[in-house]
Amino acid sequence: MSEALQIGLLVFPKVTQLDLTGPLQVFSSVPGASVHLIWKRIEPVPSDSVMVLTPTTTFADCPQLDVICVPGGAGTDDMVGDEEMLAFLRNQAAGAKYVTSVCTGSLVLGAAGLLKGYRATTHWSAIDFLAGFGAIPTRTRVCADRNRFTGGGVTAGIDFALTLVSELVDRKTAEAIQLRLEYNPAPPFNAGSPDTAPADVLALMKERGGAAQARRSEKMGRAAARLS
Repeated sequence: MSEALQIGLLVFPKVTQLDLTGPLQVFSSVPGASVHLIWKRIEPVPSDSVMVLTPTTTFADCPQLDVICVPGGAGTDDMVGDEEMLAFLRNQAAGAKYVTSVCTGSLVLGAAGLLKGYRATTHWSAIDFLAGFGAIPTRTRVCADRNRFTGGGVTAGIDFALTLVSELVDRKTAEAIQLRLEYNPAPPFNAGSPDTAPADVLALMKERGGAAQARRSEKMGRAAARLS
């Protein structure tokens, strides 16, 4: 690589930190890459957990990125209507080599008009909202369509990032990073997908998320209407 890869991940209030920190750990291991955490201002940003994140650059000062990545979380419900965020994504996407997301970050890409005609994935609970933005919903852990790479829910961010590194650099580099992180998952339960989780566990999650899902549906509907 003649020039350092410029990789940027968005931070915003109520981002799911693992959506961000999983890929961040992978991208930070790419030799010679410059990795940026981006928000409107340099100020602490609360995640959806106790962790507070500090941006390293602003929308105004961010260099042209080779990779732009939008993580997910409850905060994406607000970001789909945030014109400053959407304008930044459109401007960066015009010059980026890869336009990417993790989890419900794909809904923000969709609201920016960046997934029309592209296959894309997201968290299982949000997959039905993608079509409203002109995307082609694809139920897979990592979805690659031309230069759009999207990851499924939360932990899929690590798979997504390793897959992208194999494209950005080469497979050997991606495999070396995987080994360094000892990313060799062996989950204690087979409940990580609605297809395999026990029916009562799936019902519990849907019940707990009912109110949030209703709010998300209303905001996604408005964002899709603005886009059209």
